Amino acid sequence: GLGVKINCVVQKGINEEQILPLAELGRKLRVPVRFIEYMDVGNANGWNMNNVLSAEEILNLLAERFNLTSAADQALTETALRYNYADGKGSVGIIASVTRPFCRGCGRLRISARGELFTCLFAETGFDLKALLRGGASDAELQSETSKLWSARSDNYSEVRSASTPRKKVEMSYIGG
Repeated sequence: GLGVKINCVVQKGINEEQILPLAELGRKLRVPVRFIEYMDVGNANGWNMNNVLSAEEILNLLAERFNLTSAADQALTETALRYNYADGKGSVGIIASVTRPFCRGCGRLRISARGELFTCLFAETGFDLKALLRGGASDAELQSETSKLWSARSDNYSEVRSASTPRKKVEMSYIGG
């Protein structure tokens, strides 16, 4: 009864030859597969733009073997560009944070094991929710504070990413990707 997806980070020169076999596996198991452009999350992964296989390149590889149609029911807050197999045997998605940033439509929050709320996967710091909880904040107070943090956010790293905007970012493993 659980919904399952397979996520695969694609890195040029490392695993792009696995795109088609993984898509085939997803079709066989009727499990959606999401291909994710290699992102510069955190500072430890040695990211370089030359190692990014773009969403367009991923889609072109998939289109060589499969007849795909763009999913008509995509919500604005979805991070994946979704496509359905024309024969009805499932779907595939591409998360294109590098080549097609979706910061403005993002609706995702993350909470670390230490109780810090992060409003962006590329954030430098989080906000201390643990102190509010330990201080006895009510559900209404937590909701109000979270709403204030979200409405005041200015996260748009993927839209302004460049070599001239280096910054320290939280490691993905810290906030659960």
